[in-house]
Amino acid sequence: MSRDGDRFDAEGDLTVPFRAPGWDLGRVRLQPAGRPLVMGIINLTPDSFWAGSRSTVPDAALDLAQRLADEGADLLDLGAESSRPGAAPVGVDEELARLLPVLRRLRTLTDLPLTVDTVRADTAIAALAEGADAINDISAGTHDPGLLPCVARAGAGLVLMHMRGTPATMQDAPSYGDVVGEVAAWLAERAAAAEAAGVAPGRIAVDPGLGFGKTPAHNLALLRGAAATAGGRPLLVGASRKSFIAAVAGSGGAGTMIDPGDRLPGSLAALAAAWRAGATVVRVHDVAASRQFLDVLAAIADV
Repeated sequence: MSRDGDRFDAEGDLTVPFRAPGWDLGRVRLQPAGRPLVMGIINLTPDSFWAGSRSTVPDAALDLAQRLADEGADLLDLGAESSRPGAAPVGVDEELARLLPVLRRLRTLTDLPLTVDTVRADTAIAALAEGADAINDISAGTHDPGLLPCVARAGAGLVLMHMRGTPATMQDAPSYGDVVGEVAAWLAERAAAAEAAGVAPGRIAVDPGLGFGKTPAHNLALLRGAAATAGGRPLLVGASRKSFIAAVAGSGGAGTMIDPGDRLPGSLAALAAAWRAGATVVRVHDVAASRQFLDVLAAIADV
């Protein structure tokens, strides 16, 4: 390989078989084969940035979950509080009121692993009691000190994501000297904190947090260096339909930014970087297109 994490030879051919660490969720151990596992996004919010992933009506959310499962999702991620840039937090009561009716019913309808996107220990405890398999924390346990211990007690999986500030402030002039090195070091420190709280090492996945306190240039650097940010741990990459894609691709005509609905091609390009980095999971809005892209990429690589 020409450099660490590079899955292409000097001529650009796909030559190195895809390999990624497994991720232990307690009830089930996920082991990718040939491609990253595809996590479908279900936002139980009125204000998440992509309308196609959000629903505040339980029946509609369950319909979305069934569609994503039918399209081939390997796991599903439920979030009841928006983390888009500029989003204001909601209270724990509102978060639970949005989340639990859907999670309870969904757990009876599917055996797919379910992750819950929250920064609060109270929400995590309730979600794990209702059958969630993992907690996906965009604050990596820094928002609520009770979250890491409650995940440890439940023996569940955990995603630790890098973010500067909060969703309301994270895009206020983010700056790094070495974004890949700084994100890698911070994630290593948070993984150590999770282990100290009792979370088993194999149950910890890390996410470099594309779009969370990063400029478009930072996001591109993190996609190039994604393997280094993981430090050998299971890696989750979430690039789907994010604004850096529009920044790279240019305007959508008349000087306007490309709408989130038109960012699927750029999202698929980011999946190639995730495959190259040996990501265990990719978090996406478009399960069918992502599965097809990754399956063809894997076939080209003959893995």
